[in-house]
Amino acid sequence: MMKIGLYASMFGKENPPQLESVESYIELAHELNVDVIDFLSGRGFQSKETDYLLGVKRTCLKYGFSIGYLASTGHFFGTDEDLAKKVLKAKDDARTASFMGSPLIRLFTGPPLDDPEDRAREIRCFQEICDHAAECGIVVGLQNHPSTGDDMLRILRQTDRENFTVIMDTGQWLGSPARNKGQADPDVDTYRYMEQVAPHTSHVRAKFYKIDSGVEAWLDYQRIVRILRDAGFNGHLSVVFEGKEVNTCDDRTSLRLAVAHLRDILR
Repeated sequence: MMKIGLYASMFGKENPPQLESVESYIELAHELNVDVIDFLSGRGFQSKETDYLLGVKRTCLKYGFSIGYLASTGHFFGTDEDLAKKVLKAKDDARTASFMGSPLIRLFTGPPLDDPEDRAREIRCFQEICDHAAECGIVVGLQNHPSTGDDMLRILRQTDRENFTVIMDTGQWLGSPARNKGQADPDVDTYRYMEQVAPHTSHVRAKFYKIDSGVEAWLDYQRIVRILRDAGFNGHLSVVFEGKEVNTCDDRTSLRLAVAHLRDILR
């Protein structure tokens, strides 16, 4: 049975925000009775000190949460200095994830690269991070942000590491409604992209944009869950709310409605 989670994104619309710390998301996750919580490195944490991180870990344990993944960096394109900084951050996040008991860090792709040398440098970054993460006992999840199914499969194949997997983002494909104010590109079948990567997927970022009716308007979660089930996926669907510009309800209500929508479908 797929389980539902919550991503502590802090990308809401409220000013000042009600949800501005990992602690506030942990309390909301407890209120919503979800199974897993995901964190974004460097956002919402009061400290990087081990005593503080251990306290966050203890609270998650008390509430019965698994920590799904720690979101790190991505888009390995730029100068050698840029790439070195991103690789160093990802390695540091792998160590933090290991300390907190999360099995997974998230890296994202960025748009597909055209130049063969740029592609080769990108793959070398993924390989170096995976090799370091393996020493920490950590799996590296590749998020399509933004990408295509073909490019995701290419990166997986060329990186060629046992601890490299997919974190599917339901809304961040090239051609997705999220990238064009709710209007999908009629020439792009993003559900086909999901079918391509579903067999390689270990975790899902279930994006919600327009949920104030109680049903997500931009993405068809009945269809998405069917794709995942057909692929044998039995992991976490983690709610990621990014609808700050189009929802009439507040952030907490949006997240509550998103969780309820997924629960209805999974039943």
